[in-house]
Amino acid sequence: MSRIRIFLAAVLASIFRPLHEAVTRYMGATGMMLYASPNTLTNLIPTIYAAADIVSREQVGFINAVTRDSRMDRAAINQVVNVPVVGAITPVSITPGAYAPDTGGATPGNVAVTISNQYAAPIAWNGDEQIVVGETGLYESVMAQRFAQGMRAITNMVETDLAALQMYASRAYGTYNSVPFGTANDLSDMAQAIKILEDNGAPQTDLRSVIGSAALANIRGKQAVLFKANEAGTDAMLRKGIVGDILGVGLGSSAAVKTAVAVGTNNGSATTTAAGFAVGTTNIPTAAAGTGTIIAGDIITFAGDTEKYLVVTGVANVASASTALVIAEPGLRKAIPAAATAITTIGATTRNMVFSKSSMVVATRTPSMPIGGDSASDVMDITDPVSGLTYQVAMYKQYRQVHFEIGLAWGVKMIAPRHSMVLIGG
Repeated sequence: MSRIRIFLAAVLASIFRPLHEAVTRYMGATGMMLYASPNTLTNLIPTIYAAADIVSREQVGFINAVTRDSRMDRAAINQVVNVPVVGAITPVSITPGAYAPDTGGATPGNVAVTISNQYAAPIAWNGDEQIVVGETGLYESVMAQRFAQGMRAITNMVETDLAALQMYASRAYGTYNSVPFGTANDLSDMAQAIKILEDNGAPQTDLRSVIGSAALANIRGKQAVLFKANEAGTDAMLRKGIVGDILGVGLGSSAAVKTAVAVGTNNGSATTTAAGFAVGTTNIPTAAAGTGTIIAGDIITFAGDTEKYLVVTGVANVASASTALVIAEPGLRKAIPAAATAITTIGATTRNMVFSKSSMVVATRTPSMPIGGDSASDVMDITDPVSGLTYQVAMYKQYRQVHFEIGLAWGVKMIAPRHSMVLIGG
């Protein structure tokens, strides 16, 4: 990690040093004065990276598990940006001929993602503080840790937004109030999660999972098959507690998966209409029965069907007749008969996720600025070594103090609900 920091510092310094020298030459030639300051961002680069690992950091699993589009382009709040995606390829029949057919051309597709967040972590530093801390010899360490704290705060916000996409997943698996992987030497929870994705047609080449600390503890404590080097093919779990893949699924952990998700107030008395619904149906009207609500993101079951479905559009009052209940694609796995069928809502539960990397996307951009910039005396981009996100760092020299901002604009989106599922429990 230290070599990486040194490399990054050298790269950034090589970028900004020529600019600084050119400005110096110009101001000297025009008779202007350039006052050197020890608090330039270029000089702070080694300091910022020096303590990035000292500050306590939450586990970040989603950011590096989903598709990421990070650019230096500026973006405004609520602006829609296009993230390139590769569409499906349709096979064609082979017809012998004198020349190869002119087929296979494709226009790259795009997914529209709204930049819904634009935040800055502020760091103020005045002369009195610098003198007091400087006397202890800890100025660089304190400054570095404050920058690390700023990146930590925004990184956690991005991670939380990605974890919230669980409400748009296709289906769920698991036992309510039972943490996954709790049975010794049994990986059925992951096997069933993979089955759901296979049934939905998800690609099998880049599957990821992000779980909470409770599920991860069960893996480490009860799944001996993963740390027997002769069976797992590696001693990473035994020696270092590292789990790379489970049944071909990349494993990550996130602090954003830590609390039970609130649900609607349906008490189990809601029913469908008596129309009957075929396999694949997503719009299922409810009858005037029962009390309470079914909200978007709820996990529900239908009587006679063990599958757990996620709700896309809920019902404000289950006692209201013919209200459209919409479940996520690909819809019902089992037909509902032509009779009133009870709807049960799964209670509040932790929601781990298993998904294809391409099913979710996070787009990050540089926060917007006016043409010509603002009053910042220095601006540069710095990459957080923990999350890999690149932040804009701006320095504003004020009256007897310096104000820093660590800024990022971002948006997240579930682009393929079929290719994601929720592993409940706990």
